[in-house]
Parts: sequence; structure tokens; C-alpha cells
Amino acid sequence: MTVAQSRRVSDVRVIGLISLAHGSSHFFHLILPSMFPWLKDAFALSYAELGLLMSIFFVVSCAVQAASGFLVDRIGARPVLFAGVGLLALAAVTYSQSNGYVMLIMGAVIAGCGNGVFHPVDYTLINHKISPPNLPYAYSMHGVTGYLGWAAAPAFMVGIAELSDWRVAFVCAALLEAIILLVLWLNRDQLFDNVKERQEQSHQDAQAVNPGGKPASPFAFLKLEAVWLCWLFFFFSMAATSSLQSFAPSALNQIYNIASSIGSYFITLLALGSAGGVLLGGYLAAKLQAPEKIVSACLAVTVLTSLLLATGFMPVDLIPALFFVIGLGYGIVGPSRDLLVKSATPQGVAGSVYGIVYSGIDLGAAVGPFIFGFFMDAGLPRALFIGIACFQLMLILTAFKVSSSIRTKFA
Repeated sequence: MTVAQSRRVSDVRVIGLISLAHGSSHFFHLILPSMFPWLKDAFALSYAELGLLMSIFFVVSCAVQAASGFLVDRIGARPVLFAGVGLLALAAVTYSQSNGYVMLIMGAVIAGCGNGVFHPVDYTLINHKISPPNLPYAYSMHGVTGYLGWAAAPAFMVGIAELSDWRVAFVCAALLEAIILLVLWLNRDQLFDNVKERQEQSHQDAQAVNPGGKPASPFAFLKLEAVWLCWLFFFFSMAATSSLQSFAPSALNQIYNIASSIGSYFITLLALGSAGGVLLGGYLAAKLQAPEKIVSACLAVTVLTSLLLATGFMPVDLIPALFFVIGLGYGIVGPSRDLLVKSATPQGVAGSVYGIVYSGIDLGAAVGPFIFGFFMDAGLPRALFIGIACFQLMLILTAFKVSSSIRTKFA
């Protein structure tokens, strides 16, 4: 086997393992919302209380994500990854044994701690271990498995809950995550992250730019405008996505009289559309090299689709296709978004940058369901789709500003 062939095989193995872990984290984003109808009845909870559970999950994840990026840069990605997967399994066990709202909150806190490690870990490993020509495709596959995790969760959880009950569904989720942890452990050599090598490369790059200069502060990247613009992009993106995932089945029930159990499968269609979109998006990102144009074109379509759903006049038979289109647009955007973030990331602090930037995902996911939970309780389901359209408009503006900031940086 030639060196090039060996590198391709190594790339495929690493991408596969990282993507498996990433898919499991997205799967755990939706195991709790998928059980909202059951938990609402079991514990007499309001939509606002259910939305608050997701807010707690993502606020904790936001804090852990920002901190875990620095931890990844210090001790390496692999041990942090194992800890995160283990915590997700523990969270599912906690959910399954809940006897009230307090235990659900405990489970959300544990799950948030586990979820917070994945993006700093994943992108550090991808950027360090994958050859540059394969990076767009690595980002694409990484995104695909995330969306597949989202797609699998409602079908997996609702299917088991309908056959048995919601407690058994959570136990099965815990077992699934334990199996994934075992797979990662058996292939741990593929996930070794040479922290010393990364630090030496960072030092060499700094010396090449500024010979004899003092080492830059590990927090210097916080002064970069592009980093915070990327954070805003992720904030608006996940505020829209998490709100749709959490309350679309209930909103569709109120607007179109579609059963909530059927609406849960529309979330699966949304995720499947996103998975297909990411594959196409990886190709477009590699060939066109125009991320802001890809983002704006796709999100313009999702804005229109969201507003159509808000009207209440769409034929019921067409609604599954509309959810698939929204997912497709989100998916195509993904690889271009990741390339924008990579362009804004200084050498040697990838874990820290991704930890900060992707914490915007968690905060957005915390804010979105919390806000729209109140609208749902107030009997305003159309506000869900109108709000999502507004968030998507902000994404278009932010993407162009990120691109402009990066061009200014390297001008």
C-alpha cells in the first residue's frame, strides 16, 4: 500500500469513528423532546416547563463546550471524548428512573455535560488528523451523521415508547450509547491526539510570522471579530433548529390537526433532508469556494418554506415535503459554514476556538425552546414558524459579515 493509499484509509477510519460519536451526540439532543408528549402526561408539565428542560441541557452544554475546548488543547481530544460519551449514557439512565421534574432536570444537566465536549473534540481531531484535500468531505460526513442522529432519535424513541413505555425507551438509548463507547474504546489508537505535536506546530507557525517574538496568549483569538460572528451564526442557527425540533409536532397539531406522533416523524424527515443536503453541500463547498453565497441561497428557501407553514393554508399532504426541503437547506449550508469557521481559526488553538464558537449552538438551543414554549402555552403556534424564519434571515446577514471579516483579516 502506498503512502497516499495508507493516508486515505487512515482518513476514512478516523472520520468514521468521529462521525459515529458525533451522530450519537445529536441523537441525544432529541431523546428528551421525543418523549415530551409522554412526560407531559406523566408529570403534568406545561410546554414552558418542557422547553426549560432543553434550555437547561443546552446552557450546561454551552458552558462545558467553552471550557472543554481549552481542556482538549491541554490533555488531548481522546479522553475528553470518552468522558462525554459516558455521561450521555448516564443521562439516559437518569431520565429512565425519573420520578418527577427534579430528576428530569438532573438528567438534563448530566446530558449537557456530556454533549458539551463533542465539537471541540471532533473538529480538533478532524483538522489535525485528516489530510487537507479531504477536509470538506470530512466536514460533510461529520455533518451527515449528526443529522442522521437527529433523524434516528424520534423514530427510535417514539417507536419503543409506543411498543412499551417511555422509561424503556430511555434505557434502550443508554444501552445504545454504551455500545458506541465500546466501539470507540476498541479503536482508541485511531483517535490518539498528539497534543505536544500540535503545540510545537503552533509555536513554529508563530515564529515564522514573528521571528523571536513572544508566544501569543492562548486567549488572543478572543479579539478576532470573525470568531464572534461565527458564534452569532451558530446561535441563530440552533435557536431555529431546536425550536422546530421541540415544538413542531405540537404546533402542527394545533394549526393543521396533525397527530403529534405523526408530527414527530416529520422531524425525522427534516433530519434526513439535512443529511442529504450535507452530502451535496460538501461537494458544493469544495467546488464553488463561495460559502456565503451557498448559505444565503439555501436559507432564502428555508425562510420562504417556514413562512408558508405559518399560514395554516398548506395542504397537509405537502407538509412532509416542506420539512424535507427545510432540512435540505440546513444541510447544504453545513460544510460551507464549517469552512468559514476554519478560515477564522488561528493555528494551535483549534480546540479553544471551536469550544467558544460552537457554544453558540448550545446557547441558541437553550434560548429558542424557552421562548417558543411560552408562545405555545399562549396558543400561538404560528409564531413558531414566523420566529424561525426571522432567525434564518439573521443567518444570511451574519454569513456575509463573517466572510467580509475574514477577507479583511487576510487582505
